[in-house]
Amino acid sequence: MNVRTSIAAVIACGSILAGAAALPHHSFFAEYDRNLPVTITGTVILLEWTNPHARLYIDAPNGNGEIVHWDLELGPPNGLMRLGWRRDSLVPGTVVTVEGFRSKTQDNVANARTVTLSDGREVFAGSSFDTTTPP
Repeated sequence: MNVRTSIAAVIACGSILAGAAALPHHSFFAEYDRNLPVTITGTVILLEWTNPHARLYIDAPNGNGEIVHWDLELGPPNGLMRLGWRRDSLVPGTVVTVEGFRSKTQDNVANARTVTLSDGREVFAGSSFDTTTPP
């Protein structure tokens, strides 16, 4: 392989990778249903501070009194920081009420829109619902 071919291969690979990085991740409407609002009150198990979205895991009783494990998508960490969140904003054991929208395909998965803390303060969760328009 000569130098020109090597350079062309590197440029081609770089272009492909740059294009892949520019692709948007899922939209709200691809994963969640705005017609399936949900309100969950439960105990924080974990606040996972990861990209592209932070995740909040809570345990909450269902209608039968059984504990259900919820996986709640929040906004990206950078967006949450702009809303006043920190990595330690929700510690395990904290009781919260989350309002959001259910997943179209998975039980006990939702996109969180607001989180109400035990002292009554409501904080926005950086939901992608609030930054998109319906299809």
